[in-house]
Amino acid sequence: MINDIKKLQKLSAEARHAIVDSLICAGCGHPGGAFSSLDIMTVLFFNTLKIDPSNPKWDKRDRFILSKGHSSVALYSVMHLRGFFDRKTLLTFRQDNSILGGHPDMHKVPGVEMSTGSLGHGLSVGVGMALAAKLDKKRYRTFVLLGDGETQEGSIWEAAMSASHYKLDNLTAIVDRNRIQIDGFTEDVMSLEPYAAKWKAFGWAVKTIDGHDIHEIAATLKEIPFKERKPSLIIADTVKGKGISFMENNPEWHGKALKGDHAEIAKKEVCLKLKEHGKAINENRVRQVPGRARREK
Repeated sequence: MINDIKKLQKLSAEARHAIVDSLICAGCGHPGGAFSSLDIMTVLFFNTLKIDPSNPKWDKRDRFILSKGHSSVALYSVMHLRGFFDRKTLLTFRQDNSILGGHPDMHKVPGVEMSTGSLGHGLSVGVGMALAAKLDKKRYRTFVLLGDGETQEGSIWEAAMSASHYKLDNLTAIVDRNRIQIDGFTEDVMSLEPYAAKWKAFGWAVKTIDGHDIHEIAATLKEIPFKERKPSLIIADTVKGKGISFMENNPEWHGKALKGDHAEIAKKEVCLKLKEHGKAINENRVRQVPGRARREK
């Protein structure tokens, strides 16, 4: 595990760069939610989760579910840096015959615990995994990363109710609270506030943090469970498209291809951020592979 905050910040910058390259190669994808959730996944995979990339099915590993499966390119970028697969594989994202589809596939990608994409199901499966650990007297923990728009689904609240009923203090849910979903701002589409109060009413121990502050994310995850015999919920306030100037807080970039001038600007910005962390990088553009990208939604 990496406890050095500067190293974690550098890894996050490297992952942002990898995301841009993958999206340019694919010519499609979901950029906004990938960049908003990236810092959370960086801390999870390098500082929090007990995992072994050389043995993805290790019995004692912690379980992680990316319930908002359309943000898969962020998961892949972090998993690549963690050692689950190489860069050549990463750059096949959404290409024909690649293991890295638009949504994670547990039967193809080593280390992926659940195939996700249909929203609203990740927390239910996470409850099952956490309950199984309790029944089997295993010590692994389960983490589920949700999109805030996803929590408009009724099944999320059935799972939330079950988690507190079974006193699953080995379960942690993290909400990427970027306040934007595919049709616009969450508070316009279907208001979620008062958000923390709703989770507390369902029996969860809740904390709200800055979802881009690496130090705060790591420190908060070290505190779990927040209360014994209660599931933990972290509301991570984030910015959709974080780190790419023209994407930030812009609903247009929920699922828009990164091409042309936008691709050039994004590449320059992530390279500049890497240089700030002392890493020289080849700024040559990674070009799209014409005609091969799968058009998954």
